[in-house]
Amino acid sequence: MSDSPTTYAAVKHFHKVVPAFTPYVPVGLLSYLAFILLTATFGLAFYFTTLSKSTIPTREAMVAIVASALGGFGVVALFCSVGVCV
Repeated sequence: MSDSPTTYAAVKHFHKVVPAFTPYVPVGLLSYLAFILLTATFGLAFYFTTLSKSTIPTREAMVAIVASALGGFGVVALFCSVGVCV
């Protein structure tokens, strides 16, 4: 069992050697990113309510998908900016 590569000493050495985590987006920009994404979500939601109804709602579906994606990323950015790691 001591020949296992996942011994405590090996893991401890790996922990010291590996560089610290650095996020792709700087933490200081997350609040601005959240504001932009959530504002765009509300703008698209307003646009969605003003669309004329058609028999095949392809444009409505595309607007809803984009608004949903922007809202999802915006909420995650907002949570991360206030310190809730999701």
